[in-house]
Amino acid sequence: MSTWRPSAPRSALVARQQLYRTIREYFYTHDVLEIETPLLSQAPVADPNITPMQSGQRWLHTSPEYAMKRLLCAGYGDIYQICKVFREGEAGKRHNPEFTMLEWYRMGWTHRQLMDEVADLLQRLLAPRCADLAAVHLTYAQAFSQYAQLDVHHCSEQSIVQRGQQLANADLDLDRDGWLDVIMSHQIEPALPHNTLVFIDEFPATQAALAKVVNNAQGVAVAQRFEAFFNGMELANGYQELTDAEQQLQRFQHELQGTQRPHDAHLISALEQGLPDCAGVALGLDRVLLHLLEADHIAQVISFDWSRA
Repeated sequence: MSTWRPSAPRSALVARQQLYRTIREYFYTHDVLEIETPLLSQAPVADPNITPMQSGQRWLHTSPEYAMKRLLCAGYGDIYQICKVFREGEAGKRHNPEFTMLEWYRMGWTHRQLMDEVADLLQRLLAPRCADLAAVHLTYAQAFSQYAQLDVHHCSEQSIVQRGQQLANADLDLDRDGWLDVIMSHQIEPALPHNTLVFIDEFPATQAALAKVVNNAQGVAVAQRFEAFFNGMELANGYQELTDAEQQLQRFQHELQGTQRPHDAHLISALEQGLPDCAGVALGLDRVLLHLLEADHIAQVISFDWSRA
């Protein structure tokens, strides 16, 4: 293999150009401002499930979320950006440690309104492959009941661990949420309807990340968070954004326990000034291209994948 050569054909880069054009025209007509934020920051992501990369005294961002929220606190209104993000991890069929993300925020919207917009945009982006792309909605509990036969909010931790071990064929050192992720990725995602946008929301409160937590209709504390899937692959992750600075600081302190990572003091200061009620979402564009072009490896839609970079 000549590693100097690109991993993607020219036709894939033409498709990427068209994808970006469609996105930019969509947000221009919807009066959403395109912005840029730094790739390097003084503090990394706090999410313990994401491993950031470091460059000298700065961290390569894993998402532009923190900086974009500072713009929201400063009154910039509805915003979006297309940017490179970086996450430590193995390169594979669905993953590249450097990848392209679309992230946007809507002021005064609920996460359910944002789900509708995500569906609308994805239907446009995937139209060349699926002309009439249906969207279905499930709660996290419904997905586990329908595809894993588990009452996720009430079943014992032992039953979740046993199911996860069976699926992973290993006894991994995971907590409850870690095993739930195994069940989601190994059993539920592959069973979701084909050629259909599937939105799953009402995640467990322990998986809130930067989302608000509320009690659902059954009185169970759930995160106002959703994920969008297409053909068994996660494409987007969205939130009803947490606006309380004190709660956010507490979450940072909890998530960063046992690490040497600092928390993002700039974000906390911005939240103390006030983040308007809003909903935000991140969408993986390389994966959208992978589906659009019916490719079987993410390298086929990236000019130079990780092994050639």
